[in-house]
Amino acid sequence: MPGVRRYLISSAFSSTGIALMLAVLFKQAFDITGDALTIGIIGLLQFVPAVVLVMVSGYVADRFDRRHVTAVMTVGRVACAVAFVVYSRHVGDVSNGSDAAIWPLYLITLVFGAADAIAIPARHAIAPLVVERHLLPRLSASAAVARVLSSIVGAVASGYLYTVGPDFAYMVVAVLFAASIPFILRTSYAVEANRIKERPSLKLALEGLRFIRRSPIVLSAIALDMFAVLFGGAIALIPVIAEERLGVGDVAYGWLRAAPGIGAGLMGLVLAWKPVTRRVGPTLLGVIATFGLFHITLGITRSYTVAFISLVIASAADMVSMTIRSTLVPLATPDEQLGRVTAVESVFIGASNELGAFESGVAARAVGVPWAVAGGGVATIAIAGFFAAFVPALRRINTYDDVK
Repeated sequence: MPGVRRYLISSAFSSTGIALMLAVLFKQAFDITGDALTIGIIGLLQFVPAVVLVMVSGYVADRFDRRHVTAVMTVGRVACAVAFVVYSRHVGDVSNGSDAAIWPLYLITLVFGAADAIAIPARHAIAPLVVERHLLPRLSASAAVARVLSSIVGAVASGYLYTVGPDFAYMVVAVLFAASIPFILRTSYAVEANRIKERPSLKLALEGLRFIRRSPIVLSAIALDMFAVLFGGAIALIPVIAEERLGVGDVAYGWLRAAPGIGAGLMGLVLAWKPVTRRVGPTLLGVIATFGLFHITLGITRSYTVAFISLVIASAADMVSMTIRSTLVPLATPDEQLGRVTAVESVFIGASNELGAFESGVAARAVGVPWAVAGGGVATIAIAGFFAAFVPALRRINTYDDVK
């Protein structure tokens, strides 16, 4: 299907650009300051705009053509990548050991987060329109595969491109973002979108939040993922783990950064061929516990091999969780509300990723990297047990047909 193919190609270019940008950004910030808290601050600055703009982004995605919204915000991403190039050339060159001001990096990150806050709900709300309902689980898995394979390419490339220079790496990021725009604009819909016609209002903007509150399954699926990755967000600490715990260089760091993508990609291929169709709820709870378990091994090891394998397995488990959630939410949400619901979901996901990076940075500074990573894994297992015990609606989901 041409629409599916263009959507996946656009997602692949965009995801590669984001993976490359974040790997370089975290590495550059840590090299400038030598402080793990810097990584946490960058994660927080990516997350804050999603919270501030949640009502605006959801309304925009449901009111206007989601393809056009995504394209316009991607132009903003390109502009931010160019700003990173300028910063790296004139302010943030640390190759000669000179001090560099970190605040411009923070400012550009904040603007990038604002563009992302509007682009992500619009892009994610396109997927249910590209295929018929019964094909959505397979598309969700395929889109996840495209994203994680792209993250592998971006992460591995980051190690090599960073040795050339951060400015060159950011220039590649700008090209990747720009390449994604024509494909998303030419994505065709198999299902006609139902757009809201009313004028903007607080009631309309808050409808997504109200819907999630009324839907125990949607609320539980999103909240479980948020809390699990919030406390198990060790990926942001990979630059610190690579240098302080494992003692490896830039290229080995790039491969370690790619390990989550490798695990998620392999699992995504399995799910695209054979998606989860039975025992959906118990499977979701089980993979969250597995995710936490291998964060414990990552936190306590000093072996590069063990760390690499732990990241692969933890991310494979996270891929199952992400695919289930990205199927459950659209199936349970009316199309005319999907943009607003996705906007709220993006805040939850942002909390689990960007805010998780902040939490990991703060914890690493307070108690050290091993305790921060392993302790987060313990907390994740406890959260999975809590939801299993106290949210029976989630535990009892057998097939996606149980979700109305």
